[in-house]
Amino acid sequence: MTRKNLPGLTACSLCAGETLGEADTAPGGQLQRLRHLADSGVARLTTVDCLDACDRGDVVVARPSGACRRTGARPVWFERLAGDEVTGELARWLRCGGPGVARLPDRLVGNVIQRSDPVPAGPAA
Repeated sequence: MTRKNLPGLTACSLCAGETLGEADTAPGGQLQRLRHLADSGVARLTTVDCLDACDRGDVVVARPSGACRRTGARPVWFERLAGDEVTGELARWLRCGGPGVARLPDRLVGNVIQRSDPVPAGPAA
């Protein structure tokens, strides 16, 4: 899969790690976990200073690949997305294609931020 065909992630660099705080013993914390996803070819990562959802902590947006976007797939916004388990689940979903391709795993459903525009979770499994 070429880089442009990968799903993307946008992460708030200011709130990354906020959910776990000092209890996160991983070197580099949550932001490093997300960088690892990008470095390992799971997704393209963009960090921004703020996603205007500061009260939600660890805000991450999973973006569909360009091809999926052209077919109507929408980004999926997450809150409290921190830690090895939930980041691992995110990685598995993104490896399967992410937004517009793969069904959102049950483990991530509780972290979805409901937006005013409907966010399709992908085809049913």
